[in-house]
Amino acid sequence: MKNVTFISCFMGLCLLPLAEKAQEVRQDSSAVDNHYMIEEVVVTGTRNKTDVRHLSQTVSVIDRRKIEQGMQPSLLPILTEQVPGLFTTARGVMGFGVSDGAAGGISLRGLSGGNARMMVLIDGHPQYAGIFRHPISDAYQTLLAERVEVLRGPASMLYGSNAMGGVVNIVTRKMEEEAIRTVLHTGYGSYNTLETELTNSVRRGKFSSTVSGSYNRTDGHRTDMGFEQYGGYAKAGYQMTPNWQARADVNITHFNASYPGPVSAPLLEGDQRITRGAASLAVENDYERTSGGLSFFYNWGKHRINDGYTPGAGESPQEGRFHSHDDMMGVSLFQSAQLFKGNRVTAGADWFRYGGKAWNKYIAGTNAGTRRELVDKHENEMAGYVDFRQHLGTGITLNAGIRIDRHSRVGTEWIPQAGLSFHLPQAMELKLSAAKGFRYPILREMYMFPPQNPDLKPESMWNYEIAFSQREGRLSYGVNLFYINGKNLIMTLPNPNGSGRLNLNSGKIENTGVEVQAAYRITPTWSVDANYSYLHMENPVVAAPEHKLYAGTGFAQGRWNVSTGVQYIAGLYTSVAPVATEYFTLWNIRASFRAPRWAEIWARGENLLAQRYEINAGYPMPRATVMAGFNIRF
Repeated sequence: MKNVTFISCFMGLCLLPLAEKAQEVRQDSSAVDNHYMIEEVVVTGTRNKTDVRHLSQTVSVIDRRKIEQGMQPSLLPILTEQVPGLFTTARGVMGFGVSDGAAGGISLRGLSGGNARMMVLIDGHPQYAGIFRHPISDAYQTLLAERVEVLRGPASMLYGSNAMGGVVNIVTRKMEEEAIRTVLHTGYGSYNTLETELTNSVRRGKFSSTVSGSYNRTDGHRTDMGFEQYGGYAKAGYQMTPNWQARADVNITHFNASYPGPVSAPLLEGDQRITRGAASLAVENDYERTSGGLSFFYNWGKHRINDGYTPGAGESPQEGRFHSHDDMMGVSLFQSAQLFKGNRVTAGADWFRYGGKAWNKYIAGTNAGTRRELVDKHENEMAGYVDFRQHLGTGITLNAGIRIDRHSRVGTEWIPQAGLSFHLPQAMELKLSAAKGFRYPILREMYMFPPQNPDLKPESMWNYEIAFSQREGRLSYGVNLFYINGKNLIMTLPNPNGSGRLNLNSGKIENTGVEVQAAYRITPTWSVDANYSYLHMENPVVAAPEHKLYAGTGFAQGRWNVSTGVQYIAGLYTSVAPVATEYFTLWNIRASFRAPRWAEIWARGENLLAQRYEINAGYPMPRATVMAGFNIRF
């Protein structure tokens, strides 16, 4: 806490000049583009479109412009740069994979998606493997996203289990203007890496559609580290009346990944064949005093994994292959209404069914031709919630909500949250919030592989937060301080009633931290932005750095668009037993030049300081890499 207090005071002093600069900016508002004065409207902190100022929790927004500037086929590296407190793991130049040696873990404030404590949404619908309930990071491509909204803190009141630490909501692309537009993106670079994407968007009258396809591959920077991915996305919408619209979408990705094992014990035949899909159908209404929607979604996955072997350790090729089929379906209904002046009440209900089956199929040895069942189960959740927002005069907004969530096996959970937003002079905001997060134990923890335990109970935590921000004209900045206290975390410990080890509700979490972000448009062509997060954990976990800093600048004029940034990571745990931490600095640069109006040449360089570092223990990251290509619009 002393460290948190010191850093909070230090960052506060650092931000004083920015506050003074804000006063100067107000006096020069005639030179400001109106785009930078409009408040952000989000859908993640509440089911209906809401000015972010009126939410008591913090939502970070990465828009399409930032996504395109990132020049990445995956969304995760962009989120790591742009969102304070959020970190994603990596092991190579492209691809994350699953199972042993996988990367793509998403952590926020020390809570990890790999442990089902962080939820990824696509248009508000949960996305995770039905058996393991963790995100599949290779499915989250930039071709999907119009923008990404990250709610930093518990979102279980709206989204239920797995949103314990926060949510990443991918808002899919939609053609707004009347036109037909097609864009081809392609690039080639280090380690025989290829990335391609073709997108067609249409809007004609009441109908709109977006169709995208991609193919990405790399040899990888180590032997047996190849990755190949095919992706496709399609979305169609129809405006039935001025107040009612319908939309449907489908997203499918297949990837073949190889993992070489840690450098100290190279692995052979570590191969994965993964197919993931998601589809949804929604009908939405939007009136002056009320809005809502009914949606159905279905996610599925098919996994085939060879765990490989280490010849140096005397191991032989695996006799079996892991197979799994999983699925998740759900129905969500909500309606938001303004009952009287300054009021907004949202009531909703969710039903989820998730699970699947997994087995080992033997292709060699004495068990050849047989299979061993691991799990074949589905479970259900039903929930109802009410979210209440009331403006108290012009200076205060009260937010409060509660969810009752019923699990078919575990029981019932109550999830409350509350907060206040103070709208201060000089376009300043002060927010106070307290929110509960929880997650149900997953099928793997209860039924698959020792040390499974079918008697596990839900995990839970509380997040207490104070946030201050100011946004006016060309300048915006904000500071968040948070305290997390959790109990009943599932850990693997010695079995108190016998030999071996067992999953038990024995873990605790106590995290404190500070998050700071700032952005300033110096001139119409130059801009700078930065974010910093400090995290103190009483019980350290892997892939949650103590310090994370990003500072970048951008230049856009005429046909040129150039951006560069430096990211500093300190105190990143790659192992907690024994303790091993990493410290590194990454410098990236991206540039594009539009020759004719319909063609653009681009290039990006990453880790240009050629740093030696690891994010996953035993998996050194590549040194400097470069990619270049072109975009064609027609």
